[in-house]
Amino acid sequence: MNIGRAIEIMNAADIVDVSYQGEKIIIQNVDEKTKKARIYTKANPDYELDVDVYQLIEEI
Repeated sequence: MNIGRAIEIMNAADIVDVSYQGEKIIIQNVDEKTKKARIYTKANPDYELDVDVYQLIEEI
């Protein structure tokens, strides 16, 4: 995924299905400089990770 799309999804009013390593996630924040996204899984919202945006996959 690219930075622009990650920001769009993060700010979207509608829920967009995104996955990271096969797990459904929520994008909490995107850092344009580092190209990292702060995410958490839907299954475990207390577990947050910083990952490269390019590793995120939009489920269509």
